[in-house]
Amino acid sequence: MAKATWNGAVLAEGDQCEVVEGNLYFPPTAIKCEYFKDSSTHTTCPWKGEASYFNLEVNGQINKDAAWYYPAPKEAAKNIKGYIAFWKGVKVEGG
Repeated sequence: MAKATWNGAVLAEGDQCEVVEGNLYFPPTAIKCEYFKDSSTHTTCPWKGEASYFNLEVNGQINKDAAWYYPAPKEAAKNIKGYIAFWKGVKVEGG
């Protein structure tokens, strides 16, 4: 079982994760939606496509753009469509 935590809260927990470039991507069903706020940030990966981001909000603190996902990835990354990965101090265990 993989788990992502930040600021004392479990953000995601699940078994059906995918690993891409050393990052653990959680399926949308593993996410605790109450901590995720839409961000206007987007970046582009040459082989995965355009990434969208979430800000995380836990106990009144915000971790800007700390989670990302590919809503419409290129063919090479179709296995992570809608899956969410973390950085910026989010602790990811298991997988």
